[in-house]
Amino acid sequence: MSFVNVLKRGDDFLNEHDRDSSIWRACSYATCLFTVGASKLVLKTFYNVKVANLEKLEAALEDSRKEDRGLLTIMNHMSVVDDPFLWAVFPWRLYRNLDDIRWGLGADNVCFKNSFFEYFFSLGQILSTKRFGTGPFQGSIDACIRLLSENRRTLQNKDSNLSISESLSNEYLLDSSFKRSRPPWVHVFPEGFVLQLFPPFSNSMRYFKWGTARLILEATEPPIIVPIFSTGFEKIAPENTAEQGIKRYLPANIGAEVNVTIGNRINDNIIEKYRDEWKDLVKKYGDPNNPYDLSHELKYGKEAEDLRSRVVADLRAHVAHIRSQQALPNEDKKFADPKWWKLYTNSEGVSDPTVKFIGKNWAVKRFQSFLNVMPEGANDEKNKG
Repeated sequence: MSFVNVLKRGDDFLNEHDRDSSIWRACSYATCLFTVGASKLVLKTFYNVKVANLEKLEAALEDSRKEDRGLLTIMNHMSVVDDPFLWAVFPWRLYRNLDDIRWGLGADNVCFKNSFFEYFFSLGQILSTKRFGTGPFQGSIDACIRLLSENRRTLQNKDSNLSISESLSNEYLLDSSFKRSRPPWVHVFPEGFVLQLFPPFSNSMRYFKWGTARLILEATEPPIIVPIFSTGFEKIAPENTAEQGIKRYLPANIGAEVNVTIGNRINDNIIEKYRDEWKDLVKKYGDPNNPYDLSHELKYGKEAEDLRSRVVADLRAHVAHIRSQQALPNEDKKFADPKWWKLYTNSEGVSDPTVKFIGKNWAVKRFQSFLNVMPEGANDEKNKG
C-alpha cells in the first residue's frame, strides 16, 4: 500500500517533462526504437546471442494486461550496456507502442550529466537516480511506485475495509492527470552498480538495495515480478576499458556469447506475505495526524528496514537461482551479505584480497569525481596550508 504524498511526489517527478504531449510521446517512442534497433545491429553483427524462456516474459506481459497490474523485472548488473542491449535481444513484437516500452532507472551522474544526456535518457524512459547518500527515499523511486500503481483495479476498489491511507491513495489516483493505456513495465538492476570480478568469482552479484523493496511494498497493487539473469554483456564492455578513451565505446571480444535467461514469475503468495507485513507496520507506526505520508518509523525504523532487507534478499535469491542453473562456478555465499560488501567497499578491497575487480569498484566514493571526495588526510594538509 502506498501514501498519497508518495504518489504525488512520483507524479511531480514524472511531470518534470511533458510526457503526455503528443510530441514528447512520438519523440520518446522514436528514441526507444532507434536505440533498440542500433543495439540489435551491434549484437546480431558481432555476437552470438541466446535467449532462454522468452515465453515466460511474454506470458508475464500478457498477465500484466489481463490482471491489470504493473510488471517489475529484475536482473543482475554486469555491464554499462545491460541497458539498452538487454532490450535488443527481445523481438520487436514486444514494443508495439510506447506504453509497451519498459521504464528504468539511471545514475544521475552518468546518464544525466548534461542537458543532451538528460533529454536522451528521459525520452528513453529512464528516470534519474541519485547515488551515494540519497538512499531509497527519492523522486525516481517514488515515480516507479507511481508507475506500478497505474491500474484500474485500484481505482475500482471500493472495499470498506481499506485503511485511510489506501482510500486516500485511490482517491488521488482517480484525479491524477498521469494515465497510461496499460499498467507500465518497470525494469531495475537492484545491485545499483555494475559488478565485474575476476575468476573464480565471475558473474557474481552484489546485494540488492532497498529501493526495489519499496516498489513491491508501496505500489497500490502488487506488481508481477519476473527475475532475469544474463552473462556476456560484460564481454562487450569490460570495465577495465572504462578510462581508456575511445576503447570504452568500441565493442570488445567480437564473437562472444551473450546469454539471457528469463526465470519463473515469483509466486504472488510470497509477495502478498511481505505486503501484509508492510500493512501491519503501517497500522502500527503510521502517523494518524498525517495519513498522507510515511512516518519516520516507516522510513528508518528497525522493523521497516528489516522487512525491506528480507524482501530484497528474497528477490536476489530468485535471480541467484537462475544463475545456479547455468554452467558457472557456484556463487560464494558472502556476496549476498550487505555487511561483507560494506566492509569490502570501505576498505577498498583490503578486507578480502581474494576478490578482485575488473576495473574499479564504483561503489567506492573516492572514484566518483562528482562527489569531490578527497583522499584520507587531504583535509589535514589543506588546513595546514
